[in-house]
Amino acid sequence: MEKRSGKTALVTGSTDGVGRLVARKLGQAGARVLVHGRDAERGARVVADIEASGGAADFLAADLSALAEVRRLADAAQATVDRLDILINNAGIGTAGPRQTSAEGFELRFAVNYLAGFLLTLLLLPLIKNSVPARIVNVSSAGQQPIDFGDVMLTLGYSGTRAYCQSKLAQIMFTIDLGAALKGSGVTVTCLHPATYMDTSMVRRAGVTPLSTVEEGAQAILNLATSLTVEGQTGLYFNGLHAAKAQAQAYDPDARRRLQALTGCGKKPKMWQDIGVQ
Repeated sequence: MEKRSGKTALVTGSTDGVGRLVARKLGQAGARVLVHGRDAERGARVVADIEASGGAADFLAADLSALAEVRRLADAAQATVDRLDILINNAGIGTAGPRQTSAEGFELRFAVNYLAGFLLTLLLLPLIKNSVPARIVNVSSAGQQPIDFGDVMLTLGYSGTRAYCQSKLAQIMFTIDLGAALKGSGVTVTCLHPATYMDTSMVRRAGVTPLSTVEEGAQAILNLATSLTVEGQTGLYFNGLHAAKAQAQAYDPDARRRLQALTGCGKKPKMWQDIGVQ
C-alpha cells in the first residue's frame, strides 16, 4: 500500500483475524489507528503491537450486537480524534451457530454485519466529511443471497448461511446508496470480498478448511482504503483487488428502497434524508 503518514483510521473488529493485520499495517504506514473490539486485553495487545512498530493506536471497546454500544463507539471515536480519514467496517459474525437476536431483538447476523456498520458510518459521517479526501470500506463477502423482505429476520426455517449471506448483501446495497449520496463530497465508499475462506477463527468455527491467508485479505482491504489506483472510485463492489458484480438484488433500486425503509423501522430514517438519499 502507498504510505500516507498522518492519516487516522478506525478498523472495527481489529483485535483478531484480518482486521488485526489491517490495523497493524495501517499503523506501520504512519496512520493513527483506532482499534475496536470487545475484549480490552486483546485490544491492548494490538495497540502495543502497533506502537512497537512505531505507530500510534488507541483501543475502543464496544459490542456491536447492541446499537446503544454502536452509538457509544461513535461518541468515543469523536472524543478521541478530530479527524477520520479511513473507516473500515470489518467486524462481523459468520455462519456458525443457532439463530440469535441482538439487544434490540434483530436477527444477530443482520444486526452485527449490516445494522451496526450502517449506524456507525452515518454517525461518524460528519467527522469523515471534515477529513476529505476520506474513504469508507465495508468488508462484505462473495457469499450473498437476496433478502426475503417477507421474513428478513429469518424467523421461519432459520439458516446461519442464509442469515450471513443476506446481511452481506445488505452491506453492499448500503454501499451503493451511500456512494451515490456522497458523490462529489470527497468521501468514497466501497465494499469487497477480501479473500475466500481466510485462515481466521470465523472460518474455523464454521468447520471450513481455510483456502487463503489473512495477508491476501488484508492486501485487498488496504487496496480500497489507501491505494491511489482506486482513488475516486465509489459505490462499487470488489472481489479481491478487482471490481466485480454483486448479486443481482444489489442493483434493484426498489429492493434498496425497501432495505432503507426497513432500516428505519418502517419509514425512511432521518439519517438517510440528511445525506441526500432519495
